[in-house]
Amino acid sequence: MSPRAAPAIALALAAGAEFLHLAPAAVRLPPLRRTLARRTAGHGTTPGHLALTFDDGPDPRSTPYVLDALDELGARATFFLLGAMLERAPALGRELVLRGHEVAVHGWYHRRQWYPAPGRDLGELRRATEAVTDLCGARPRWYRPPYGVLTAGPALAARRLGLRSVLWTAWGRDWTAAATGDSVYATARPGLTAGATLLLHDSDCTSAPGSWRATLAALPLIAAHCRAHALTLGPLRDHAVPPVSCGARSSRPRLDLKST
Repeated sequence: MSPRAAPAIALALAAGAEFLHLAPAAVRLPPLRRTLARRTAGHGTTPGHLALTFDDGPDPRSTPYVLDALDELGARATFFLLGAMLERAPALGRELVLRGHEVAVHGWYHRRQWYPAPGRDLGELRRATEAVTDLCGARPRWYRPPYGVLTAGPALAARRLGLRSVLWTAWGRDWTAAATGDSVYATARPGLTAGATLLLHDSDCTSAPGSWRATLAALPLIAAHCRAHALTLGPLRDHAVPPVSCGARSSRPRLDLKST
């Protein structure tokens, strides 16, 4: 091998590794979500069910308001928790479970994993999974990568830890400074259909300050839409997206907005 060839080969190998690492992120593309990656996107098969999910908590400044609103609406949801946030508010993590909600993993830090680092990915995701299990008292089944960027390292780590990676099919763009309850609902409304998974946020830790208030204002509008269209709003555990590994199911019954 010539001295000039070695750097070129090394560069090609690095580029190949980076391509393989980033390839799973293509599931964010709408055509793949609708066809090849329906389960990863969060499409469910329970008749009339719409999965309600929240990211980035738990946050003592905002999550309690979201929980109270969900109680008033008779709805339950899946909360994708950040380990760093949960470590600061463990009692709030336990309260999520006590109120009948499902807890899931959003990673330890809210950052994109652009570059291959298998050891780091597995270590951070294991740390977050153990924190959710120990501090909330419930074994998580789901993993959602920050920003919805699912790269190979975290995807493989999640599978190794018994977590199914799941994104979303609808969102309300509730993280922006300009968001209002009406705008969040208007953005989400086309995707509020049976089998959908809705992404919202119960914290502004990575969003515009105070943006969670727009989410709070949108919840009654979303619930009214579900009642009007005979949709049941509930957590992913009721969405008929099979988990990677089966754990104990909650004995709490699903609450149906059609009768509330």
